Amino acid sequence: MTTVPENRIRSGNARKVNPEGDYVLYWMTAFRRLGWNFALQHAADLSRDLRKPLVVLEILFADYPYASHRLHRFVLDGMAERSRELAGGPVLHHPFVEREPGETKGLLPALAARACCVVADDYPSFFLPRMVEEASGRSDVRFDLVDSNGLLPLAAVDRTFTAAYHFRRFLQKYLPPHLLELPQATPLSEPLPDPHEAISDEILQRWPPAGPDSLAGDGRILEELPLDATVPPVGYPGTAQEAHRRLDAFVESGLGRYADDRNHPDLDATSGLSPFLHFGTISSHEVFAGITAWEGWSPLRLSERTDGARAGWWGMGPGAEAFLDQLVTWRELGFNMSSREESYARYESLPGWARGTLEEHEGDPRPHLYSLRELREARTHDPLWNAAQRQLLEEGIIHNYLRMLWGKKILQWTPSARQALDVMVDLNDRLAVDGRDPNSYSGIFWCLGRYDRGWPERPVFGKVRSMSSSRTQAKVSLDNYLTRFGS
Repeated sequence: MTTVPENRIRSGNARKVNPEGDYVLYWMTAFRRLGWNFALQHAADLSRDLRKPLVVLEILFADYPYASHRLHRFVLDGMAERSRELAGGPVLHHPFVEREPGETKGLLPALAARACCVVADDYPSFFLPRMVEEASGRSDVRFDLVDSNGLLPLAAVDRTFTAAYHFRRFLQKYLPPHLLELPQATPLSEPLPDPHEAISDEILQRWPPAGPDSLAGDGRILEELPLDATVPPVGYPGTAQEAHRRLDAFVESGLGRYADDRNHPDLDATSGLSPFLHFGTISSHEVFAGITAWEGWSPLRLSERTDGARAGWWGMGPGAEAFLDQLVTWRELGFNMSSREESYARYESLPGWARGTLEEHEGDPRPHLYSLRELREARTHDPLWNAAQRQLLEEGIIHNYLRMLWGKKILQWTPSARQALDVMVDLNDRLAVDGRDPNSYSGIFWCLGRYDRGWPERPVFGKVRSMSSSRTQAKVSLDNYLTRFGS
């Protein structure tokens, strides 16, 4: 019997469990962590119920969109960490790193054919939904898709929300019961069946698990793979240990001043967790637990208000209230859109009023037009924008507040909103460690009017909200930021 809430599990096919199978297979694709993971928890429950070993399969493809040294290295860091933690334990970890496109073909079907059932991550973005759905349809055994994306189950929402205010009201009314249904911090702590020789020699010989050298992801290994070498690794590891270090540091030194200081790059009050949340190295549930433990919070402190107010509902300090509005309201708003709208990453998904006003102003004079290459290389006339782009080039992230300005200026410097969107998506998905994510698409599309309202009409922007570098520099602390990332 599973300990995971039913509304977080959906069947990818109409097949049944094969009790004669050799193991339970968990295909880890999005929630790349060993704790606070409903999908892993469900797989472990099945393993114990069926008295069959648990096998965890991780595949790193060579030809996923935007495959680069940066993204590969970040994923490899986490795979290596998990491989070390699972070595010699009750779970058989099978990490496979493609050396050339297509090398993995047949591995999942071969493992699934010998499994009692398959469990996979139900993540609603990038190429993963299509890949998982296709695999589930081809499986001869039950294929469970498990949602471990956020505090609110995706299935608990019956419509697409187009404004944070309305979604916040919905959360205030319907989220509280789900706050009592946290995933287990250590789902592998209870005994599991012995995994000895669970995978056949034939499979191990054809698709041998990656060893420490391959998982190390050093420059030599990366150079041997068909990856984009122009996007180098970032200077921090993609491990759970690093994610936990950042969470602890933020709770201790950034949370209390987050409400006042988060928009000021020089004051360093942000968590730095977005890359780790994107790759599933850390769970939003675990981040939430860290915040609530620091605050000494319990659900009894929740307000009974359901008016959509941004502060005061949680019953926490101002910093925690402001941070949870980002972690829960805004992040899960993006997951709501991407899980329900197939066009979430296309221009046509913008609200009609935004498309209309942007197209009406498409012919407006644009004093500066830049090519994709000039923008990628941070070669514009605007020092602040160049600094934000250099942070993206070097660190794989942009400060949260400056990311908005970054997108607004791209709209101003390209011939049309469609082209601006193409540029933003390309730069963000290619360079950002936290790109290719429902939350990052929310940020990009917000720059073009999603989740916003009409503002006084201006050239180029129409009624879409505008931002300027001069006003930004007057509002936030940037001296150290410009020194660090300026020319």
